[in-house]
Amino acid sequence: MKKLLLSVFALTVCSAVNAQCNELFISEYVEGGGNDKAIEIYNPTSNPINLANYIVARFGNGSSTWVNSSTGGIDTTHLRGMIPAHGVWVLANGQTTGGTSSPACSPVLQALANQLDHAYTAPTYMNGNDAIVLFNGATIIDIFGKTGDAAMTPSTANGWSQNSPYDGSPGSGVVWTQDHTLFRHSNVTQGVTVNPSPEFIVTTEWDSLAKNTWTGLGSHTCNCFTGIKEIDNAVSVLVYPNPSNLEYVNVSTSEAIISVHVFNTIGQEVIVKEGNKIEKTMTLETTKLPKGVYIVKVLFDKGKSTVVKLSIQ
Repeated sequence: MKKLLLSVFALTVCSAVNAQCNELFISEYVEGGGNDKAIEIYNPTSNPINLANYIVARFGNGSSTWVNSSTGGIDTTHLRGMIPAHGVWVLANGQTTGGTSSPACSPVLQALANQLDHAYTAPTYMNGNDAIVLFNGATIIDIFGKTGDAAMTPSTANGWSQNSPYDGSPGSGVVWTQDHTLFRHSNVTQGVTVNPSPEFIVTTEWDSLAKNTWTGLGSHTCNCFTGIKEIDNAVSVLVYPNPSNLEYVNVSTSEAIISVHVFNTIGQEVIVKEGNKIEKTMTLETTKLPKGVYIVKVLFDKGKSTVVKLSIQ
């Protein structure tokens, strides 16, 4: 479900495995209304990963310290389960009841999660000026925001913005890390392992969606995926509905279709359908596809081709 409803995302695929695609990183950050918060973790490798050793920590107000949950702190959460190859793991706020000052997290958002977070002050109680850090054991493998950022300490600090001085102060522009959903650029192939210096610049690796936009949760587009090679993306292609929970999807292009091929995330071809070399539209039956992310490759005359990501719900 990445990244905009009914939008097309062409996937630029590397011709060889990127050496950086070897560790989990944060792929989406949801900072919505009330306690509608979530963090998505992406596995850029070609193998499933057991999450037992991974921890998400919240550094409140850009603090430079954190407390490991094994010693009694509650600003950290141990992930659990298996994250599939080129798949994601969604951690959402787990609050199910509440009042005006601390409302329950939306059940719709919670339904999109693989894991619900624990009670306050869990990492998914972030409010824009909290740094989020992903650990593999004691090793930092990704940092969202900046730990030890004095600009986030004042009560007036709402979070990081897109213009210098990047701290949400007057003249710095819109605060992106509050009341927004952010998703990682597809060319990011590893996490930030060293604290940003001198400042955290959101736009370097992140793009922004409107508040309470959750359609992206559940998959991520990344150049680490290597199942399909030699992609032109030379012709305009629309696949819809996308995400889809129907028994079919439509393919619409700007040129006559030679054939359409659908691949799963490990590069296996699961659907192939020939065109008549005249029509620019095609309907694909998707009833036999399990829920997940797929790559749709459309072939055209003179060797041209385009790739679009498809999410089946």
